[in-house]
Amino acid sequence: MALGTVRPQSDLDDRPPVTPSKAGRGPWRAARRRRRTPFVALGGLLVIVCVLAYAYGAVRLGDRIQVLAVARPVPAGQAFTAADLTQVSAARDPNAPLIPAAQAEQVIGRTAVVPLLPGTLLTPALVGDAAFPPPGKVTASVAVKPGQYPQGLAAGTRVAAYVSPDPSSNARPGAAPNGSTPPTRLQAVVLGVDLGGDGQGATVVTLLLDASDGARLAAAPAGGVVLMQTAPEES
Repeated sequence: MALGTVRPQSDLDDRPPVTPSKAGRGPWRAARRRRRTPFVALGGLLVIVCVLAYAYGAVRLGDRIQVLAVARPVPAGQAFTAADLTQVSAARDPNAPLIPAAQAEQVIGRTAVVPLLPGTLLTPALVGDAAFPPPGKVTASVAVKPGQYPQGLAAGTRVAAYVSPDPSSNARPGAAPNGSTPPTRLQAVVLGVDLGGDGQGATVVTLLLDASDGARLAAAPAGGVVLMQTAPEES
């Protein structure tokens, strides 16, 4: 009988066989997945924010209006003309109220509050009061006594100013039969009435009239101006 080699039995032989874990599995793999989950959520949130920001920007770019801008340098105090203005497209911004291009007629004739450079977008704060007096007009004040102007005369009233010639001047052609020259009729608009007057019983009336008539009114002798109210439509 052949004798074989007998291996002594030990307690280690009673342990179950150990199966090697597959690659990519195990506690360390689960821990890595748990650490990556917050980053995945943060990335998804960033994507949503970027999409919303893009959508908002697209809407804002689409909400554009035609506004007024400066076409050439305009010094402070100078009145705007049509050549000083141009139309540009700009985004609507409630915090910066721009002047719509449709209101160009309301800007023409008004003055620049500060010096303006080409390309400046106009806002109400940059546009001052209308230049006064308007081109071709002058203002003048005359002292008239009771009987030389109608009672109740007020600002805005249209009047005819009859200016008598200086008696010391020589008679001009076309004089009246008695040798006196008829008064000159000037059209004017009342700007103000100072009942306190000049302190000598006369009322001071400020008039707006054509620049060409200013010299005639200035040459009137004392007491040589009579104001008569005219109809609003009378030229």
